[in-house]
Amino acid sequence: MIKRFLLPIIIVIGGFALAGIIVATGPRLEQLPPPNNAPIVRTWRADAQTVQLTSITHGTVLPRTESELIPEVSGRVISMSDSMVSGGFFTEGDVLLQIDPLDYEVALEQARAALTSAESELDNADRAYKRQLDLAKKQSASQSQQDDAQNRLRFAQASLREARARLSRAERDLQRTKITAPYDGRVRSERVDIGQFITRGQAIANLYATDMAEVRLPIHDEELAYLELPLAGLKVTEQPTVLLRARFAGADHTWEARVVRTEGELDPQTRMINVIAQVESPYEQVNKPPLAVGLFVEAEIIGTQVDDVFVLPRSALQANEQVYVINSDNRIQFRDVEILRIVDEDVYVKSGISIGDTICLSTINNAIEGMQVRPVDEAGLAAS
Repeated sequence: MIKRFLLPIIIVIGGFALAGIIVATGPRLEQLPPPNNAPIVRTWRADAQTVQLTSITHGTVLPRTESELIPEVSGRVISMSDSMVSGGFFTEGDVLLQIDPLDYEVALEQARAALTSAESELDNADRAYKRQLDLAKKQSASQSQQDDAQNRLRFAQASLREARARLSRAERDLQRTKITAPYDGRVRSERVDIGQFITRGQAIANLYATDMAEVRLPIHDEELAYLELPLAGLKVTEQPTVLLRARFAGADHTWEARVVRTEGELDPQTRMINVIAQVESPYEQVNKPPLAVGLFVEAEIIGTQVDDVFVLPRSALQANEQVYVINSDNRIQFRDVEILRIVDEDVYVKSGISIGDTICLSTINNAIEGMQVRPVDEAGLAAS
């Protein structure tokens, strides 16, 4: 009977003992510190450098000198130079085309004959006037006869001058039957052929010189601060270098030019000003294709050099044109900076930060000064 009551009690006591052993020998929970919820940010270590300021723009290559070829006499075209075609090159003094000179040769002979006649008439009038002067001394000629002789002499002198002028014009017209090139250049277009009758003042071709090419480059007026381009004329020592780039014949090429002047007038709507860059001998480039007229190019105008400039990634620029500097305690500080200029993804900072400062490159929403962050580099950020 007693055994029947003791057995349950023993079982209960054994269960408590076993539970105590299990609790005593079980694993213990370690107390972990609360997680760090500070945001992870990318960083950049500030380093000053000397930068070459430039300005990027675009333009089209144009000839510096361009003119229309216009004959000064009329007539039928009897010959043309092989260069007198669209795209043809010519040299100064080359005969581009010949107009039939027959009529002008006849006019020249007539002018020569008229000059001989005028010279003879002047000689006769001069002798007659001298005779009247001799007779007047002997009182054998009336005053009216003397006046007639003098008028005849003056008329003969005027006729001689007119004959000489006609001869000069006839010689000049004959020379103008040969139309020569005014400079070394190229034919842009032509509208004439052999056998065609052309008239004086009729434009028969468009020519341009090949000694110099120009590129008209529009830039914003604020860019003038980096290029130091005065609105007045430029001296040779003040002409900035321009690198012209274009893709031609399946390859990228670069040509060097010089800014020679600015168009001293700002566009009131766009605030743009045009600068003119020149390239010497554009069709005689060494180891590169010619800088052909009509080519669209990208131009990089080389400006001034500035020392001690910090070139930051654009992501470093926060609200209100501030940057976040991370101190040794990994807390952010707001810094006002002096921005020199912003170009694409680079921000040029003149002052406001120091060499060695750790700059935050990440955008932090609702950031406050003194906020703690976890700075990592690009490799650490990728691993996390």
